[in-house]
Amino acid sequence: MTVLTLKNVSKHFGGIRALTDVSMTVPEGRIIGVIGPNGAGKTTLFNLITGAYRASAGEVVLAGKDITQWPSHRIMRSGVARTFQNIRLFASMTVWEHLLVAQPREGGLWRSVLPIGWADAAAKARAEDALVFFGLEQYRDVIARTLPYGIQRKVEMARALTAQPKLMLLDEPVAGMNAEEANDLRALFHRLNERGLSILLIEHDMPFVMTLCHHLYVLNFGSLIAEGTPAAVRNDPVVLDAYLGTEAA
Repeated sequence: MTVLTLKNVSKHFGGIRALTDVSMTVPEGRIIGVIGPNGAGKTTLFNLITGAYRASAGEVVLAGKDITQWPSHRIMRSGVARTFQNIRLFASMTVWEHLLVAQPREGGLWRSVLPIGWADAAAKARAEDALVFFGLEQYRDVIARTLPYGIQRKVEMARALTAQPKLMLLDEPVAGMNAEEANDLRALFHRLNERGLSILLIEHDMPFVMTLCHHLYVLNFGSLIAEGTPAAVRNDPVVLDAYLGTEAA
């Protein structure tokens, strides 16, 4: 089964073509990477998938449903969660509160505006599962924004996990991390994948990407220039010229 399909998607900002005729798929239970130079259109791609932007052309299909024109909240409730390149945590919330606030709330609009104390047993169980999975138990009652950078990254990912997504979008998850922290996250992503979660990630850390992803898409100047297994992409002359050769140097 395919979780996500992009069909000839383009995004223009006036005369600027941020994305042009991009097609890709994310099969169920796979880890897919999107790589390319800065300015290649990678984050724009995530913004289209999550409804922050509207495509200028093409279709975004989630589990067989055309979501191209859907608002962000509806896409999120349909099973897409996201983290950001720049960490976005609430200034005054503890780690535990972050794990409750992202969860979809049943019962209509009136319940969506209730404080975090609304959480029922199921919501708390999901939060507890994410807390333990990411090894955040000792930080449960700590204000998240006061924690070290690597731990804040984990809080953001744990918060996304509590929404019970079928697809998680990760925008440069190991940016700013040392090798030990990156290795720890790689192991966690493999475990998430073993749970059946599909992952689409943007990353510039090539050793991390090459040892994590099942399939890669390469963007350059808003266009898809290559795709394939990490081994195939690593040896593609077009990719070496546009991106990997520069990175290696």
